[in-house]
Amino acid sequence: MSGETGGRMFVRKRRACPFCVERGARIDYKDPSKLSRYISSRGKIESRRRTSACAKHQRRLARAIKRARFLALLPYAPSHIWKTGGVGLK
Repeated sequence: MSGETGGRMFVRKRRACPFCVERGARIDYKDPSKLSRYISSRGKIESRRRTSACAKHQRRLARAIKRARFLALLPYAPSHIWKTGGVGLK
């Protein structure tokens, strides 16, 4: 009960899957510009929470990103390397 604690109840409504909304939108491993929107700045595949994709399309998205990486259409790692002066970094 939120009245006792003074806080408000907040229920976040899940956004619709962008691939389900756009029926014509396809997930294709040959389109790196589209796939790069679903990769973080550290080179990791974004989660369903961030991409707002349904489970089916998130699996297809991950598979397409992995195929594009294998074919060198997308990088495995980010293009920049932070030089902190730590051990082993020169």
